[in-house]
Amino acid sequence: MEAPATSAPVRGPRGVAHFLLPAAAVLCLFPFVSTGLGLLLGLALALAFGNPYLDRTRKVTSNLLAVSVVGLGAGMDLRVVARVGAHGVLYTVLGISTALLLGGLFTRLFRVGRDLGTLISVGTAICGGSAIAAVVPVLRPKEHEVSVALATVFLLNAVALFVFPPVGHAAGLTDAQFGLWSALAIHDTSSVVGAAVAWGGKAVEIATTVKLARALWIVPLTFAVGQWHHRKGGGGEARGMARRPWFIAGFLAAAALVTYVPGLQQAGHLVAGVARQALVLTLFFIGASLTRSSIRAVGARPLALGVALWIAMAGLSLAAIASHLIS
Repeated sequence: MEAPATSAPVRGPRGVAHFLLPAAAVLCLFPFVSTGLGLLLGLALALAFGNPYLDRTRKVTSNLLAVSVVGLGAGMDLRVVARVGAHGVLYTVLGISTALLLGGLFTRLFRVGRDLGTLISVGTAICGGSAIAAVVPVLRPKEHEVSVALATVFLLNAVALFVFPPVGHAAGLTDAQFGLWSALAIHDTSSVVGAAVAWGGKAVEIATTVKLARALWIVPLTFAVGQWHHRKGGGGEARGMARRPWFIAGFLAAAALVTYVPGLQQAGHLVAGVARQALVLTLFFIGASLTRSSIRAVGARPLALGVALWIAMAGLSLAAIASHLIS
């Protein structure tokens, strides 16, 4: 039987990580472990002892996130989901366009390679790692550029999970406003929902709905990036296949069931509670997937680009929400 892939431990015997990681994963299933704590626990263990299950945790993360999002749908009212999704189309388009335009400007300003800058910009504009993975087949960047873009987005997601709730409280945001801000300004769905869960109230419903609506733009953006890259003489074909976020259909189906079959509402709230804790486990696995080599690979200029673009989009969206330009 083939041994699991390993990442080099920083200190302590390798056997410690084989025991601690599974034990910590089980711990994340208990309600007293929050989303932020789950992420922090995964980060600490991976950086201190390495992750002997690195390939496995990376493979299970996307599936577990999809299941968690579907489960969260069981606790929501489809009528509210539809209203929020339709209402958010305009500022979703505006937000994506602004992120891409600023990303192009910052790419030149920080003298980052065109493909790498595009990857970071796309990840910021829609949904982080999923959007980056979707445009790789049409952009065809170098392997290290993909790794750097993913690592940059991951680091900023980890920071956002801890920074956004206190900033939201300081700005006096309501549940709905914080949910909207999280969906517009945090990269990955996992961190968006994680921050909203940490905030509480109606923030989860708003954040999840708006973020999933934004995720639908992955497919048209992928083809647009492919056409742009082809015109720029990149030599790649614009026919690459985008990764379709099928879990959105599951989320909507779960919300429809509990909305139109009243007898399922109690069970739906139970499923949603389990899904929230599954999200904690997802964030633990995401944290455990970070390695020291991925941190070193980021470099100063790509990180500066990612941070500048993230702060700009977070600041612009927060100002628009706080001044009631979008609601």
